[in-house]
Amino acid sequence: MVRITERRAVRGPGGVDDTVILEPGAPVVWFTFPGRWHDVGRFHLADGTFTGIYANILEPVEVVGPHEWRAVDLFLDLWLAEAEPAPRLLDEDELEEALARGWLDAATGARARAEAERLLEAARAGTWPPAIVREWTLARARAAVRGST
Repeated sequence: MVRITERRAVRGPGGVDDTVILEPGAPVVWFTFPGRWHDVGRFHLADGTFTGIYANILEPVEVVGPHEWRAVDLFLDLWLAEAEPAPRLLDEDELEEALARGWLDAATGARARAEAERLLEAARAGTWPPAIVREWTLARARAAVRGST
């Protein structure tokens, strides 16, 4: 499933280290893969400049209606900047806190870590992100939305 989000409820700029990767009003093209323990977003600045690819590690998305879905975020994320050759694992501290507070059980935490490692290994092998993520640019997603209205 491919979705484009133009009006994200972002309070302020989002970043990795000192680099802004997402701003209020910035478009994101989201990819949800049935049965997978992650989703992927193509992030942009408010002017449409592509900044990179972001993956949320999560329980598989449950589609509950034509325009409604649910997901349980498992705290870990991957970031692949446009200008960097390899993705980075983010928010390990958030996963550790969730486990310590009992928000996640140990088995789910291990599953989240395994998925993150699987994606990192696939990136090193050149097989992640999948081709569809590279092919569905913001321009292509916007054209598809215009064509469906």
